Amino acid sequence: MGFRWNSPLAQVLAVGLICFCCPGMYNALNSLGAGGQVDSKIGQNANVALNTCFALFGLLAGAIHNKIGPKWTIFIGCSTYCLYAGSFLSYNHHKTGWFSIIAGALLGVGAAMLWTAQGAIMMAYPSEQEKGRYIGYFWATFNAGGVVGSIIPLVINFKSTSTGPLADSIYIAFMCIMALGTFIGLTLAAPSKIVRNNGDKIRIQEFPTWTGEVIATLKLFLDWRMVVLIPMFLSSNWFYAYQFATVQGWFSIRTQSLNNILYWGAQIVGSYGFGRVLDFQGVPRRTRGLWGLAIISVFFIITWVGGIFFQKTYTINDPAGNHDFSEGSIYIGPLFLYIFYGLGDAAWQTYCYWLMGALSNDVTVLSRYSGFYKCIQSSGGAISWRINALKVPFMTELIICFALLGASIPGAFVLANRLEEHSEEAVHIEHHESKLDEKHEIQA
Repeated sequence: MGFRWNSPLAQVLAVGLICFCCPGMYNALNSLGAGGQVDSKIGQNANVALNTCFALFGLLAGAIHNKIGPKWTIFIGCSTYCLYAGSFLSYNHHKTGWFSIIAGALLGVGAAMLWTAQGAIMMAYPSEQEKGRYIGYFWATFNAGGVVGSIIPLVINFKSTSTGPLADSIYIAFMCIMALGTFIGLTLAAPSKIVRNNGDKIRIQEFPTWTGEVIATLKLFLDWRMVVLIPMFLSSNWFYAYQFATVQGWFSIRTQSLNNILYWGAQIVGSYGFGRVLDFQGVPRRTRGLWGLAIISVFFIITWVGGIFFQKTYTINDPAGNHDFSEGSIYIGPLFLYIFYGLGDAAWQTYCYWLMGALSNDVTVLSRYSGFYKCIQSSGGAISWRINALKVPFMTELIICFALLGASIPGAFVLANRLEEHSEEAVHIEHHESKLDEKHEIQA
Protein backbone atom coordinates (compact mmCIF):
# COMPACT_ATOMS: atom_id res chain seq x y z
CA MET A 1 0.00 0.00 0.00
CA GLY A 2 3.04 2.29 0.14
CA PHE A 3 3.74 4.90 2.79
CA ARG A 4 0.64 6.18 4.59
CA TRP A 5 0.66 8.68 7.45
CA ASN A 6 -2.27 6.84 9.03
CA SER A 7 -0.43 3.50 9.04
CA PRO A 8 0.66 1.99 12.38
CA LEU A 9 4.33 2.11 11.34
CA ALA A 10 4.23 5.81 10.41
CA GLN A 11 2.50 6.73 13.66
CA VAL A 12 4.86 4.66 15.84
CA LEU A 13 7.88 6.21 14.10
CA ALA A 14 6.36 9.69 14.48
CA VAL A 15 5.96 9.12 18.21
CA GLY A 16 9.53 7.79 18.25
CA LEU A 17 10.70 11.05 16.65
CA ILE A 18 8.73 13.08 19.20
CA CYS A 19 10.35 11.12 22.00
CA PHE A 20 13.72 11.53 20.26
CA CYS A 21 13.27 15.28 20.66
CA CYS A 22 11.76 15.44 24.16
CA PRO A 23 12.43 12.45 26.46
CA GLY A 24 15.54 11.63 24.38
CA MET A 25 17.06 15.04 25.12
CA TYR A 26 15.87 14.78 28.72
CA ASN A 27 17.65 11.44 29.07
CA ALA A 28 20.86 12.92 27.65
CA LEU A 29 20.57 15.84 30.07
CA ASN A 30 19.62 13.72 33.06
CA SER A 31 22.40 11.20 32.51
CA LEU A 32 25.03 13.96 32.70
CA GLY A 33 25.19 13.78 36.48
CA ALA A 34 21.45 14.51 36.97
CA GLY A 35 20.93 17.73 35.04
CA GLY A 36 24.48 18.63 34.07
CA GLN A 37 25.24 20.61 37.26
CA VAL A 38 28.24 20.21 39.55
CA ASP A 39 25.88 20.15 42.53
CA SER A 40 24.00 16.95 41.66
CA LYS A 41 21.48 17.64 44.44
CA ILE A 42 19.75 20.15 42.14
CA GLY A 43 19.00 17.47 39.57
CA GLN A 44 18.30 14.85 42.24
CA ASN A 45 15.63 16.96 43.96
CA ALA A 46 14.10 17.91 40.60
CA ASN A 47 13.91 14.21 39.73
CA VAL A 48 12.22 13.38 43.03
CA ALA A 49 9.53 16.00 42.27
CA LEU A 50 9.29 14.78 38.66
CA ASN A 51 8.84 11.12 39.49
CA THR A 52 6.45 11.82 42.37
CA CYS A 53 4.11 13.85 40.14
CA PHE A 54 4.60 11.32 37.34
CA ALA A 55 3.45 8.52 39.64
CA LEU A 56 0.44 10.44 40.97
CA PHE A 57 -0.67 11.67 37.55
CA GLY A 58 0.08 8.42 35.73
CA LEU A 59 -3.20 6.87 36.85
CA LEU A 60 -5.19 9.80 35.42
CA ALA A 61 -3.24 10.08 32.17
CA GLY A 62 -4.98 7.08 30.61
CA ALA A 63 -8.38 8.69 31.11
CA ILE A 64 -7.15 11.98 29.62
CA HIS A 65 -5.72 10.16 26.61
CA ASN A 66 -8.94 8.22 26.06
CA LYS A 67 -10.96 11.47 26.20
CA ILE A 68 -8.89 13.97 24.18
CA GLY A 69 -6.85 11.58 22.01
CA PRO A 70 -3.11 11.11 21.48
CA LYS A 71 -2.45 14.34 19.54
CA TRP A 72 -3.38 16.77 22.28
CA THR A 73 -2.22 14.48 25.09
CA ILE A 74 1.26 14.33 23.56
CA PHE A 75 1.37 18.04 22.66
CA ILE A 76 0.49 19.12 26.20
CA GLY A 77 2.90 16.60 27.70
CA CYS A 78 5.82 17.61 25.50
CA SER A 79 5.42 21.31 26.27
CA THR A 80 6.76 20.74 29.81
CA TYR A 81 10.15 19.45 28.62
CA CYS A 82 11.41 22.85 27.42
CA LEU A 83 10.58 24.36 30.80
CA TYR A 84 12.62 21.69 32.56
CA ALA A 85 15.74 22.28 30.46
CA GLY A 86 15.25 26.03 30.84
CA SER A 87 15.26 25.71 34.63
CA PHE A 88 18.87 24.47 34.56
CA LEU A 89 19.79 27.29 32.20
CA SER A 90 18.32 29.67 34.77
CA TYR A 91 20.29 27.95 37.56
CA ASN A 92 23.54 28.71 35.72
CA HIS A 93 22.86 32.41 36.34
CA HIS A 94 20.63 32.71 39.41
CA LYS A 95 21.46 29.60 41.48
CA THR A 96 17.82 29.15 42.51
CA GLY A 97 17.08 25.47 42.84
CA TRP A 98 13.35 25.94 43.49
CA PHE A 99 12.71 26.68 39.80
CA SER A 100 14.18 23.31 38.80
CA ILE A 101 12.05 21.52 41.41
CA ILE A 102 8.84 23.20 40.17
CA ALA A 103 9.81 22.51 36.55
CA GLY A 104 10.51 18.89 37.50
CA ALA A 105 7.06 18.56 39.08
CA LEU A 106 5.37 19.99 35.97
CA LEU A 107 7.44 17.70 33.77
CA GLY A 108 6.19 14.77 35.84
CA VAL A 109 2.63 15.67 34.86
CA GLY A 110 3.59 16.19 31.22
CA ALA A 111 5.67 13.04 31.01
CA ALA A 112 2.78 10.97 32.41
CA MET A 113 0.59 12.23 29.56
CA LEU A 114 3.23 11.71 26.88
CA TRP A 115 4.30 8.23 27.94
CA THR A 116 0.77 6.97 28.47
CA ALA A 117 -0.18 8.00 24.94
CA GLN A 118 3.08 6.63 23.56
CA GLY A 119 2.57 3.26 25.23
CA ALA A 120 -0.97 2.93 23.93
CA ILE A 121 0.11 3.73 20.36
CA MET A 122 3.11 1.43 20.43
CA MET A 123 1.21 -1.56 21.84
CA ALA A 124 -2.19 -1.17 20.15
CA TYR A 125 -1.46 -0.02 16.60
CA PRO A 126 0.64 -2.96 15.29
CA SER A 127 -0.78 -6.44 14.74
CA GLU A 128 -0.06 -9.15 17.32
CA GLN A 129 2.77 -10.60 15.21
CA GLU A 130 4.55 -7.23 14.98
CA LYS A 131 4.37 -5.83 18.50
CA GLY A 132 7.92 -6.69 19.54
CA ARG A 133 9.29 -5.31 16.28
CA TYR A 134 7.36 -2.05 16.60
CA ILE A 135 8.50 -1.65 20.20
CA GLY A 136 12.04 -2.06 18.87
CA TYR A 137 11.43 0.52 16.13
CA PHE A 138 10.15 3.03 18.66
CA TRP A 139 12.88 2.39 21.20
CA ALA A 140 15.60 2.70 18.57
CA THR A 141 14.23 6.01 17.28
CA PHE A 142 13.65 7.37 20.77
CA ASN A 143 17.10 6.45 22.06
CA ALA A 144 18.77 7.96 19.03
CA GLY A 145 17.74 11.18 20.78
CA GLY A 146 19.88 10.24 23.75
CA VAL A 147 22.80 9.59 21.40
CA VAL A 148 22.45 12.93 19.59
CA GLY A 149 21.80 14.73 22.86
CA SER A 150 25.04 13.32 24.27
CA ILE A 151 27.04 14.31 21.19
CA ILE A 152 26.21 18.00 21.77
CA PRO A 153 27.99 18.36 25.16
CA LEU A 154 30.82 16.05 24.02
CA VAL A 155 31.63 18.33 21.08
CA ILE A 156 31.39 21.51 23.15
CA ASN A 157 33.38 20.13 26.11
CA PHE A 158 35.78 17.92 24.16
CA LYS A 159 38.90 19.89 25.13
CA SER A 160 38.00 19.97 28.81
CA THR A 161 38.88 17.10 31.14
CA SER A 162 37.46 18.78 34.26
CA THR A 163 34.01 18.64 35.78
CA GLY A 164 31.65 21.60 35.68
CA PRO A 165 28.12 22.68 34.79
CA LEU A 166 26.92 22.45 31.21
CA ALA A 167 27.29 25.61 29.14
CA ASP A 168 24.27 27.80 28.33
CA SER A 169 24.58 26.86 24.66
CA ILE A 170 23.99 23.18 25.48
CA TYR A 171 20.80 23.90 27.41
CA ILE A 172 19.57 26.19 24.61
CA ALA A 173 20.24 23.45 22.02
CA PHE A 174 18.23 20.99 24.12
CA MET A 175 15.34 23.45 24.42
CA CYS A 176 15.17 24.04 20.65
CA ILE A 177 15.05 20.31 19.88
CA MET A 178 12.40 19.77 22.58
CA ALA A 179 10.26 22.56 21.06
CA LEU A 180 10.46 20.83 17.66
CA GLY A 181 9.20 17.56 19.13
CA THR A 182 6.33 19.35 20.86
CA PHE A 183 4.96 20.69 17.58
CA ILE A 184 5.42 17.37 15.74
CA GLY A 185 2.83 16.03 18.18
CA LEU A 186 0.16 18.13 16.47
CA THR A 187 0.57 16.09 13.26
CA LEU A 188 -0.50 12.75 14.77
CA ALA A 189 -3.58 11.03 13.33
CA ALA A 190 -6.59 10.13 15.46
CA PRO A 191 -6.84 6.43 16.46
CA SER A 192 -10.07 6.09 14.46
CA LYS A 193 -8.13 6.98 11.29
CA ILE A 194 -5.45 4.30 11.71
CA VAL A 195 -5.64 1.47 9.16
CA ARG A 196 -3.30 -1.53 9.13
CA ASN A 197 -1.89 -2.83 5.84
CA ASN A 198 -4.47 -5.62 5.76
CA GLY A 199 -7.27 -3.05 5.97
CA ASP A 200 -8.10 -3.65 9.64
CA LYS A 201 -8.75 -0.73 11.95
CA ILE A 202 -7.59 -0.70 15.55
CA ARG A 203 -9.96 -1.57 18.38
CA ILE A 204 -11.25 1.43 20.39
CA GLN A 205 -13.74 1.29 23.26
CA GLU A 206 -16.19 4.14 23.59
CA PHE A 207 -15.17 6.55 26.38
CA PRO A 208 -17.57 5.84 29.27
CA THR A 209 -17.46 8.67 31.82
CA TRP A 210 -14.62 10.24 33.79
CA THR A 211 -15.77 8.29 36.83
CA GLY A 212 -16.00 5.07 34.86
CA GLU A 213 -12.55 5.62 33.37
CA VAL A 214 -10.96 6.25 36.77
CA ILE A 215 -12.69 3.20 38.23
CA ALA A 216 -11.45 1.06 35.33
CA THR A 217 -7.91 2.30 35.99
CA LEU A 218 -8.08 1.68 39.74
CA LYS A 219 -9.36 -1.85 39.08
CA LEU A 220 -5.93 -2.60 37.62
CA PHE A 221 -4.68 -2.85 41.21
CA LEU A 222 -7.01 -5.86 41.53
CA ASP A 223 -6.02 -7.40 38.19
CA TRP A 224 -3.61 -10.22 39.01
CA ARG A 225 -1.81 -9.73 35.68
CA MET A 226 -0.83 -6.21 36.66
CA VAL A 227 -0.21 -7.04 40.30
CA VAL A 228 2.40 -9.71 39.52
CA LEU A 229 4.23 -7.20 37.30
CA ILE A 230 4.44 -4.45 39.95
CA PRO A 231 7.99 -5.46 41.05
CA MET A 232 9.11 -5.44 37.41
CA PHE A 233 7.49 -2.06 36.78
CA LEU A 234 8.93 -0.65 40.02
CA SER A 235 12.46 -1.73 39.16
CA SER A 236 12.40 -0.60 35.51
CA ASN A 237 13.64 2.94 36.21
CA TRP A 238 14.92 2.46 39.74
CA PHE A 239 18.51 1.97 38.60
CA TYR A 240 18.70 5.29 36.71
CA ALA A 241 19.63 7.25 39.83
CA TYR A 242 22.47 4.86 40.56
CA GLN A 243 23.72 4.73 36.97
CA PHE A 244 23.34 8.43 36.08
CA ALA A 245 24.53 9.97 39.36
CA THR A 246 26.69 7.40 41.16
CA VAL A 247 28.36 5.57 38.28
CA GLN A 248 28.61 8.61 36.00
CA GLY A 249 30.03 10.62 38.91
CA TRP A 250 33.23 8.60 38.53
CA PHE A 251 33.93 10.22 35.12
CA SER A 252 34.81 13.66 33.76
CA ILE A 253 32.06 15.68 32.04
CA ARG A 254 33.29 14.96 28.51
CA THR A 255 33.66 11.27 29.34
CA GLN A 256 30.13 11.21 30.72
CA SER A 257 28.96 12.47 27.32
CA LEU A 258 30.89 9.75 25.49
CA ASN A 259 29.52 7.15 27.89
CA ASN A 260 25.99 8.30 27.16
CA ILE A 261 26.47 8.09 23.40
CA LEU A 262 27.40 4.44 23.84
CA TYR A 263 24.77 3.82 26.55
CA TRP A 264 21.87 5.08 24.41
CA GLY A 265 23.40 3.51 21.32
CA ALA A 266 23.41 0.17 23.11
CA GLN A 267 19.73 0.71 23.88
CA ILE A 268 19.01 1.04 20.16
CA VAL A 269 20.67 -2.30 19.46
CA GLY A 270 19.21 -3.98 22.55
CA SER A 271 15.59 -2.95 22.01
CA TYR A 272 15.48 -3.68 18.29
CA GLY A 273 17.26 -7.04 18.59
CA PHE A 274 15.27 -8.19 21.60
CA GLY A 275 12.00 -7.08 19.99
CA ARG A 276 12.72 -9.31 16.99
CA VAL A 277 13.42 -12.24 19.32
CA LEU A 278 10.06 -11.73 21.07
CA ASP A 279 8.27 -11.63 17.70
CA PHE A 280 9.85 -14.84 16.37
CA GLN A 281 6.95 -16.81 14.91
CA GLY A 282 8.56 -20.25 14.95
CA VAL A 283 7.44 -20.96 18.53
CA PRO A 284 4.28 -20.17 20.57
CA ARG A 285 4.00 -16.78 22.27
CA ARG A 286 4.17 -18.36 25.72
CA THR A 287 7.51 -19.97 24.84
CA ARG A 288 8.85 -16.66 23.52
CA GLY A 289 7.80 -14.99 26.75
CA LEU A 290 9.66 -17.55 28.85
CA TRP A 291 12.75 -17.44 26.65
CA GLY A 292 12.76 -13.66 26.78
CA LEU A 293 12.57 -13.67 30.57
CA ALA A 294 15.42 -16.18 30.79
CA ILE A 295 17.60 -14.04 28.51
CA ILE A 296 17.15 -10.79 30.43
CA SER A 297 17.47 -12.54 33.81
CA VAL A 298 20.83 -14.10 32.95
CA PHE A 299 22.05 -10.88 31.36
CA PHE A 300 21.13 -8.76 34.37
CA ILE A 301 22.75 -11.13 36.85
CA ILE A 302 26.04 -11.13 34.94
CA THR A 303 26.01 -7.35 34.45
CA TRP A 304 25.18 -6.41 38.02
CA VAL A 305 27.68 -8.86 39.48
CA GLY A 306 30.24 -7.04 37.33
CA GLY A 307 28.87 -3.80 38.77
CA ILE A 308 29.60 -5.01 42.29
CA PHE A 309 33.27 -5.52 41.44
CA PHE A 310 33.46 -2.02 39.93
CA GLN A 311 31.68 -0.42 42.89
CA LYS A 312 34.26 -1.89 45.25
CA THR A 313 36.86 0.46 43.71
CA TYR A 314 35.36 3.67 45.18
CA THR A 315 32.92 4.78 47.88
CA ILE A 316 30.77 7.77 48.72
CA ASN A 317 33.56 9.09 50.95
CA ASP A 318 36.06 9.33 48.08
CA PRO A 319 36.59 12.66 46.29
CA ALA A 320 34.35 13.29 43.26
CA GLY A 321 35.57 11.26 40.32
CA ASN A 322 37.28 12.83 37.35
CA HIS A 323 38.38 9.77 35.39
CA ASP A 324 38.74 10.43 31.67
CA PHE A 325 38.65 8.29 28.53
CA SER A 326 42.27 9.33 27.93
CA GLU A 327 43.25 6.97 30.78
CA GLY A 328 42.95 4.00 28.40
CA SER A 329 42.98 0.68 30.23
CA ILE A 330 41.51 2.18 33.41
CA TYR A 331 38.54 3.43 31.41
CA ILE A 332 37.75 0.38 29.24
CA GLY A 333 36.28 -1.86 31.96
CA PRO A 334 33.85 0.74 33.42
CA LEU A 335 32.90 1.77 29.86
CA PHE A 336 31.78 -1.74 28.90
CA LEU A 337 29.92 -2.09 32.19
CA TYR A 338 28.02 1.11 31.41
CA ILE A 339 27.23 -0.13 27.89
CA PHE A 340 25.84 -3.37 29.35
CA TYR A 341 23.71 -1.32 31.75
CA GLY A 342 22.20 0.36 28.66
CA LEU A 343 21.59 -2.95 26.88
CA GLY A 344 19.89 -4.35 29.96
CA ASP A 345 17.64 -1.33 30.40
CA ALA A 346 16.43 -1.55 26.79
CA ALA A 347 15.72 -5.28 27.02
CA TRP A 348 13.93 -4.92 30.38
CA GLN A 349 11.57 -2.18 29.20
CA THR A 350 10.98 -3.82 25.82
CA TYR A 351 9.93 -6.96 27.67
CA CYS A 352 7.57 -5.02 29.97
CA TYR A 353 5.80 -3.44 26.99
CA TRP A 354 5.70 -6.73 25.08
CA LEU A 355 4.04 -8.50 28.03
CA MET A 356 1.37 -5.81 28.33
CA GLY A 357 0.85 -5.79 24.57
CA ALA A 358 0.28 -9.55 24.67
CA LEU A 359 -2.71 -9.02 26.98
CA SER A 360 -4.81 -6.78 24.73
CA ASN A 361 -5.15 -5.14 21.32
CA ASP A 362 -7.53 -2.38 22.47
CA VAL A 363 -5.95 1.08 22.49
CA THR A 364 -8.25 2.17 25.34
CA VAL A 365 -7.27 -0.75 27.55
CA LEU A 366 -3.60 -0.43 26.68
CA SER A 367 -3.58 3.28 27.54
CA ARG A 368 -4.70 2.27 31.05
CA TYR A 369 -2.00 -0.40 31.21
CA SER A 370 0.57 2.15 30.04
CA GLY A 371 -0.53 4.70 32.64
CA PHE A 372 -0.43 2.07 35.37
CA TYR A 373 3.04 0.98 34.26
CA LYS A 374 4.39 4.53 34.26
CA CYS A 375 2.76 5.23 37.63
CA ILE A 376 4.53 2.31 39.31
CA GLN A 377 7.75 2.94 37.38
CA SER A 378 7.88 6.58 38.43
CA SER A 379 7.13 5.70 42.05
CA GLY A 380 10.32 3.65 41.98
CA GLY A 381 12.19 6.49 40.29
CA ALA A 382 11.08 8.99 42.94
CA ILE A 383 12.23 6.72 45.77
CA SER A 384 15.56 5.88 44.11
CA TRP A 385 16.43 9.53 43.38
CA ARG A 386 15.58 10.41 46.98
CA ILE A 387 17.83 7.61 48.21
CA ASN A 388 20.60 8.97 45.99
CA ALA A 389 20.07 12.52 47.30
CA LEU A 390 20.31 11.26 50.90
CA LYS A 391 23.86 10.05 50.20
CA VAL A 392 23.21 6.40 50.92
CA PRO A 393 26.43 4.35 50.55
CA PHE A 394 27.03 3.47 46.91
CA MET A 395 27.21 -0.27 47.47
CA THR A 396 23.91 -0.20 49.37
CA GLU A 397 22.35 1.66 46.46
CA LEU A 398 23.60 -0.99 44.03
CA ILE A 399 22.37 -3.91 46.16
CA ILE A 400 18.87 -2.38 46.34
CA CYS A 401 18.77 -2.12 42.54
CA PHE A 402 20.00 -5.69 42.11
CA ALA A 403 17.54 -7.08 44.68
CA LEU A 404 14.56 -5.37 43.03
CA LEU A 405 15.49 -6.76 39.64
CA GLY A 406 15.71 -10.23 41.13
CA ALA A 407 12.36 -9.83 42.89
CA SER A 408 10.74 -9.04 39.52
CA ILE A 409 11.45 -12.42 37.96
CA PRO A 410 8.85 -14.65 39.76
CA GLY A 411 5.87 -12.45 38.87
CA ALA A 412 6.98 -12.06 35.27
CA PHE A 413 7.42 -15.84 35.05
CA VAL A 414 3.86 -16.45 36.33
CA LEU A 415 2.39 -14.15 33.66
CA ALA A 416 4.64 -15.31 30.80
CA ASN A 417 3.79 -18.93 31.60
CA ARG A 418 0.06 -18.16 31.16
CA LEU A 419 0.20 -16.14 27.95
CA GLU A 420 -2.31 -17.10 25.30
CA GLU A 421 -1.43 -17.20 21.62
CA HIS A 422 -3.87 -14.35 20.99
CA SER A 423 -5.22 -11.59 23.21
CA GLU A 424 -8.67 -11.87 24.81
CA GLU A 425 -10.17 -9.44 22.28
CA ALA A 426 -8.70 -11.32 19.31
CA VAL A 427 -10.05 -14.63 20.58
CA HIS A 428 -13.45 -13.05 21.19
CA ILE A 429 -13.56 -11.50 17.71
CA GLU A 430 -12.50 -14.75 16.01
CA HIS A 431 -15.17 -16.65 17.96
CA HIS A 432 -17.80 -14.05 17.07
CA GLU A 433 -16.86 -14.13 13.38
CA SER A 434 -16.93 -17.93 13.29
CA LYS A 435 -20.45 -17.89 14.78
CA LEU A 436 -21.56 -15.42 12.13
CA ASP A 437 -20.09 -17.63 9.39
CA GLU A 438 -21.94 -20.67 10.77
CA LYS A 439 -25.18 -18.66 10.89
CA HIS A 440 -24.79 -17.56 7.27
CA GLU A 441 -24.05 -21.13 6.17
CA ILE A 442 -27.22 -22.40 7.89
CA GLN A 443 -29.32 -19.67 6.34
CA ALA A 444 -27.85 -20.45 2.93
